[in-house]
This record gives sequence, C-alpha cells and structure tokens, in this order.
Amino acid sequence: MAISVLIVEDDHNIAELLQMYLEKEGYQVAVAADGGQGLSKFRSIKPDIVLLDVMMPVMDGWSVCKAIRSESQVPIIMLTAKGETDDKVTGLKSGADDYITKPFEMKEVLARLEAVLRRSSAVAAEKKPRRLVFDKLIIDMDAFELTVDGKKVDTPPKEMELLYYLASSPNRVYTRNQLLDEVWGFDYFGDSRTVDVHVKRLREKLKGISDQWSLETVWSVGYKFEVQGK
Repeated sequence: MAISVLIVEDDHNIAELLQMYLEKEGYQVAVAADGGQGLSKFRSIKPDIVLLDVMMPVMDGWSVCKAIRSESQVPIIMLTAKGETDDKVTGLKSGADDYITKPFEMKEVLARLEAVLRRSSAVAAEKKPRRLVFDKLIIDMDAFELTVDGKKVDTPPKEMELLYYLASSPNRVYTRNQLLDEVWGFDYFGDSRTVDVHVKRLREKLKGISDQWSLETVWSVGYKFEVQGK
C-alpha cells in the first residue's frame, strides 16, 4: 500500500507542484488549502506523514501542528518561507519532526520526507515489545528473562538472543552462518560450532517442557524453532 501524504499549503502552485512530484514518486497525496481544512482532512484520512505550511488562513501551521501532536505521533515536516532560527525552533517545539525553508528543491523535500519516515519507523520498532509467548515458555528480551514452565531460568545474553531470533520466525530454518551474522554480528570471526554449543545449552534448559514446540536440528543445514500447527 502506498504511503499517504497530507499537504497543507495555501499557495496553490506550491501545493500542486508537491502533489505532482510526490505522486510521481509513488506516494498517495491529499491536499488542504488552509489550516482548518488541513486538520479536518488529517482526522478523516489519517495520513502517514504531513507537509505543513506555517503561514496560512484559518489556523497557522504551528496551531495545526500542536493540534495534530495532541492526538497523534504522525511525522510532521514544516514548510516555511522564513529562514529565521526562531521560526524553526517554534516549529520544532510545536512537535514538528523537521522543517524545510522555501524556496526548496523537490529532491530536498523527497530526501527529508524519506529520512523522517525512516526515523519514525525505527522509533516505532524500538517501542514494540520484544516478548514471545509459547506454551510454558516466555522469551522476554525487554526484561532479558526466560521463563520456562512458570520458572525464571538464568540464561546468558547470547543464548537469549539466539532463542529469540529463532522463535521470532517459527519453523524457518537458519544456517549456522546466518545465525552467527544475525546474533553475533558480521564482525564475528569465531567458529560456527559456537552456535552448536549455544543450541545444546538451550536444549538442556528446554528439554521435555512442551510438545507444542521444539528446538530442532535440520541436518546439513542448521536449526529452527519448530511450532506445531504453524
């Protein structure tokens, strides 16, 4: 699904130019001609990002930004004809994620829009709870706790990370090298048998706990966290 952009801009030429350029780049674009209309459209279409002019009739951009921010964390980029530091600071204090000073190049708008979307996605991913629950098994990476059959089991960090990585994609097979790259890092130069040792230790902790999941060896390939019925 295309990323949706709301442009709130009272200058028809600028709004039209932004719309044409962003639609050409594959974005889904809606346009509002003043602050009041912009806030109304924001609430009705719930866009993924907002390009918001500062000087507009009905409501100025700062007021719209504060209103949006009071009910949503959607990324907002301010568009302003003024380059003074005070205006930029006011925009950021109002809750904007970035600002672009007019006149601007369309390539700059696209680059800033993509950068803000990336940052927003990264923040959302970091806030997402890293907790997996299976029958008699809880892998909680936020608390760094492994709970097996109702009891917390002391587990070293790399064992936790390895188990979480495998269990995050049930029934998917990973090679030892893939696991080394993802869990230990691309700069790890140790023996691939390190994975075998960690899997063996995990199996000792998880043996016979449930018949609904298991840590399996796929001979000549690697390992998988197998879940019944998935």
